[in-house]
Amino acid sequence: MTHIDASYKGFPRHLKPVDLTQVGEQGWALLEGHLSLPLAVLKQNALAHNLGWMHDFCRHRGLDIAPHGKTTMSPELYSMQLKAGAWGISFANVFQAGLCIRHGVQRVIIANQVFQAADLDTLAKLLLDHPSARIYFLVDSMPQLDAIEAWQAKQAVKVIFTVLIELGMDGKRTGCRNHSQAMALAQRIKAMPGLSLCGIECYEGALATCNHDQDTSSVAELMARVQDLAQACEAADLFECEEVLLTAGGSAIFDLVAKNLKPVLKHPTRGVLRSGCYLTHDHVHYKKMLQCVGERLQLRETLKPALEVLSRVQSCPEPGLAILSMGKRDVSFDMDLPIPIWRAQVGDSTARSVPAHWEIKALNDQHAYLHFHSQAPHDEQPFVGQIIGSGISHPCTTFDKWRWMPVVDDHYKVIDAISIHF
Repeated sequence: MTHIDASYKGFPRHLKPVDLTQVGEQGWALLEGHLSLPLAVLKQNALAHNLGWMHDFCRHRGLDIAPHGKTTMSPELYSMQLKAGAWGISFANVFQAGLCIRHGVQRVIIANQVFQAADLDTLAKLLLDHPSARIYFLVDSMPQLDAIEAWQAKQAVKVIFTVLIELGMDGKRTGCRNHSQAMALAQRIKAMPGLSLCGIECYEGALATCNHDQDTSSVAELMARVQDLAQACEAADLFECEEVLLTAGGSAIFDLVAKNLKPVLKHPTRGVLRSGCYLTHDHVHYKKMLQCVGERLQLRETLKPALEVLSRVQSCPEPGLAILSMGKRDVSFDMDLPIPIWRAQVGDSTARSVPAHWEIKALNDQHAYLHFHSQAPHDEQPFVGQIIGSGISHPCTTFDKWRWMPVVDDHYKVIDAISIHF
């Protein structure tokens, strides 16, 4: 059981600790001022919509999803995603995967290279302690295999790691740059008794531009390389698994990946998307990207933003400037600054939209600079004590600033909560 108390940001010090499962029973209403702001919140209806939308997207294409759990690091959200049909959960490192396994997730993709002895020790123990779990990680170089082989030589207990070869792109992130390099790795993996090759992985997110022709062409080229490698590995009898995985898919151009994610092999196969930000979406970066997805698929509706950060106007020190009680410690700013989307006075039953001229132009550690037209009508100017709801860009770097988030209804009444474990 997880208790939240005064050590959790956003939880008032005068309240007694509350078990996470009982948060929805407290009767907290954020528009009534029951909790301290700033506070990041999740909107229940948008979460439910996004879960259903992505489930339908995958089902109609015969694909599975193992969403990137590094986005949220929240066991409660993993459970929600698995109940909505997720095949597994993906992570970026062994630490993150350990959290997932300890909370009952059975299938894990570590979409990164594992090679450090301490990480291999941890991974081996996880597999021994949880024999029904299946954990995959990526391989992209001979030196990585050298490190794994050196570690294996020192072990008394033998475990078999299931691995995926990563294909990469020139100038981008990790991954084999060419077919021959990847085939050489596959052949060596087959010769190593402690490894089992189970599929091919790539990450196409760095290709996203929202130029339809460019994105379509570059992703098709990458996925053709993936298919060629999978077929070559099968022809050489290099796969050692019950089913072959092909996995890709960030949160920006996953629709293009999905066209060619089912491998054409004689083996049983599974195509797995790893999109992580779909669950909460956002109000800027991924909103733009999903507009492009919607255009390509001719959709009227895609995902809805579910993550907001609430703050208060704490000062209006000069005409045209209001200082909000949130800053870099509370909200993402690595891609775009937050945008004000609604306002309310304490005691209001509902929120209303902000004027178009309101704009957050800067952040300090604990402050946001909200600029507005100083000559605007009085009703269009912020005032001290006002509640401001802001949309965010890039949910990953908002989640990592919080240890918990309330789940709220459309009137910002708290109905549930999640824990976060960065």
